[in-house]
Amino acid sequence: MSASTIKQDLLNVPNMLTSLRIVVIPVVMWLIHRGDPASCMWAAILFSLAAITDFIDGYIARKWNLVSMTGKFLDPLADKLIVMASLVMLTEVGRLPAWITVLIVAREISITGLRAMASTEGIIISARSGGKFKTAFQLIGLIGLIIHFEYPTDWFIGATSISYHTVGIYLLIISVFFSLWSAADYFIGFLKAIGDREEA
Repeated sequence: MSASTIKQDLLNVPNMLTSLRIVVIPVVMWLIHRGDPASCMWAAILFSLAAITDFIDGYIARKWNLVSMTGKFLDPLADKLIVMASLVMLTEVGRLPAWITVLIVAREISITGLRAMASTEGIIISARSGGKFKTAFQLIGLIGLIIHFEYPTDWFIGATSISYHTVGIYLLIISVFFSLWSAADYFIGFLKAIGDREEA
């Protein structure tokens, strides 16, 4: 790809939304670091908007036929960067045990490496259902941890207080289970594809 092609790709709507997700990462980290209720709420809102734009830019790219090599690189990069940055900052401020961050980061690096190795062998590893569950629990859990504080919630039949930190921790632990499950599934799928090709 030439520099002019990359520049042109960056200026289409889906890739501009993806780039915006990357730009907002330092802001989310700074707000988490500040740690007061208002800053945490704004960090959660920005994180949520970034997660929503992930679906929007993919839809626009497919709908308007704007799928590009630049977008294929930037989109997963933006997803991983904002998640990893949030995990590291939450660990830094003491809201998240380091072992959870290490497991999630190790899983992402391993799967990225596996996919790269598979692509060099001409093997396509499709997304697993465990990975989709992992993403859902991970994103919601991170939002809970970013909000962090306890807030009263009206359930119409009665009011109670919810500790968003506690909810976030439990959801993120569930996401770790799905992370390890889907990682094992990816490796098994890769080994099976290698075995099937050798038998052919």
